[in-house]
Amino acid sequence: METNQPVRQLKTDRGLLKYILLSLITLGIYALVVNCHISSEINEVASRYDGKKTMHFALLFFLIAPITLGIGAIVWQHKISNRIGAELTRRGQNYAFSASTFWLWGVLGSLIVVGPFIYTHKFLKSMNLINADYNING
Repeated sequence: METNQPVRQLKTDRGLLKYILLSLITLGIYALVVNCHISSEINEVASRYDGKKTMHFALLFFLIAPITLGIGAIVWQHKISNRIGAELTRRGQNYAFSASTFWLWGVLGSLIVVGPFIYTHKFLKSMNLINADYNING
């Protein structure tokens, strides 16, 4: 007997203020943990539909990014942003998020200082929306 219900409930309460404050208090460890969870969650939610697998953030952070002088991290962020945007669309969520969000807010928005914060908010909200839908519909 197969059901659509997920085996475990994914987090739906990630917010920018909590992310920033806990990242500062833990000297970046909280941000690392959240990104590791997100890379695992997008694989759990989307892989059976899109056939892709996102590299685990810890592997990227500790191995790939240092070897590629940060270019690997940029490519990873571009790809996960596109994948999250595609999953939002597939699930019928009316929320705009894609690689262009990363490039416009995360990169170009650095010129106005608040851009990366807006990108991070949109990144976390997108995953909250996907996870909430997954928790209900599988």
